[in-house]
Amino acid sequence: MTFNELGLNELLLKAIETTGYTIPTEVQIKAIPAALAGADLMVSSHTGSGKTAAFTLPSLSRIVERKPAPGAGPRILVLTPTRELALQVEKAVKTYGRNLRWLNTACLVGGAPFFAQVKQLQRPVDVVVATPGRLIDHLTRRKIKLSDVETLVLDEADRMLDMGFVEDIETIVAATPSSRQTLLFSATLDGVVGNLASKMQRNPQRIEIAATVENRGNIEQRLMMADNLVHKTRLLESLLGDEGLQQAVVFTATKRSAEEVSLSLQEKGFSAAALHGDMHQTARNRTLDKLRQGRIGVLVATDVAARGIDVAGISHVINFDPPRQVEDYVHRIGRTGRAGRDGIAITMSGPREMGIIRAIERFTGKRLDVHTIAGLEPTLRPTSPRRPSGGGGGKPGYGSGRPSSGSSWSRDSRDARPGAGKGWSSEGPGSNRGGERSSAPREERPGVGRSEPRSFGDRSAFPRDDRAPRREGSRDGARFGGDRPEGARRPRPAFRD
Repeated sequence: MTFNELGLNELLLKAIETTGYTIPTEVQIKAIPAALAGADLMVSSHTGSGKTAAFTLPSLSRIVERKPAPGAGPRILVLTPTRELALQVEKAVKTYGRNLRWLNTACLVGGAPFFAQVKQLQRPVDVVVATPGRLIDHLTRRKIKLSDVETLVLDEADRMLDMGFVEDIETIVAATPSSRQTLLFSATLDGVVGNLASKMQRNPQRIEIAATVENRGNIEQRLMMADNLVHKTRLLESLLGDEGLQQAVVFTATKRSAEEVSLSLQEKGFSAAALHGDMHQTARNRTLDKLRQGRIGVLVATDVAARGIDVAGISHVINFDPPRQVEDYVHRIGRTGRAGRDGIAITMSGPREMGIIRAIERFTGKRLDVHTIAGLEPTLRPTSPRRPSGGGGGKPGYGSGRPSSGSSWSRDSRDARPGAGKGWSSEGPGSNRGGERSSAPREERPGVGRSEPRSFGDRSAFPRDDRAPRREGSRDGARFGGDRPEGARRPRPAFRD
């Protein structure tokens, strides 16, 4: 099937041709005709499946057929959980609507100047893409009216609910006409998402695309065992020094961890930068621009901040910290293997993290291949043997290093390697968490000392001069994880996005 057979407006079909896409994806084939017919939709689809086009194309096609009334408010409203995803959606709207000369869009997100957005809203706007918190700010100050909305889209609805935006969403929905069309996209359709849908949709058509990474077919998934934080750090540095690596996204569990991993990599000569929700929008945009331009080789990010990142040059995704939810695993590794390229996703697991690894394998229906790096093999063996896998710059199997005194990982396995527990710190000065602070000079401490500058690929492409200075007061001592994971459920958002 081609896009010409889906019933889209001719102007949109011409825009699609310029993108190079010729064959619609499964979710587009199922969702576009139903949306064009005016049905409410509940869609579950994995990352990289083309879901943005699945709601953007039919929504635009419907408003092309009916010209707006003078001075009317937005006719299409798209809600997203993060700023980056909102910007990505607005970019898609402009790409597919490039032949609609009259089309005006506005992106309302936190971190951007409020009154600049107000100025945008003073002219007729056809499409608004927004994060719930910032849209509520505009609604409260009566800077926008939603009485003309014809299509409401909730993109990654489950994530918005996880972030505590349920009350904001209900307020926004109440401000739109009851006759609107509602398109809901989510990783899961049951539970709280299903309850929300029942309040805002009329007899929705349910479309489910298997949420497995097998649908992508071009991402090699690997598992690497780490005895402790220092061991994990050495593995990360070795992986980033691989000549086959172009650009990488390294995922951490918390914003503080992202900052400290990024700073440590910069000290080792890598062109690394952090991306998380506490950064100002200008700084986040600057970081993403550098990533797209190839000036940053390693992006260290949290789950929430990395949503919507679409950079074709990302060859590797490394889960320095495994995700807390299995759905996040699919979203994370979807940052690689894009635009038809192959990708590699590596998840590092410690002694206490095998539960989530097994859950990921059950969710994806795929067993992660275990890899090791020569000289950095884990010293301890898991309780239950796993099927070994070789290749990819690693030694087949794992647990082939120094014999361990026990048959399973112990709760204190971080003590099995010299210097364990004394990696990057997430605690302030004076903290004793994770062990006593070493009094040895940094250069003499195992696993965290300075090394010769190393790079991936061509060193000149990622000059050492770009790295930021080390923060005052940072130290090597306790483990990561002292702060709340970004995106964790809370009654209300900590900041209005």
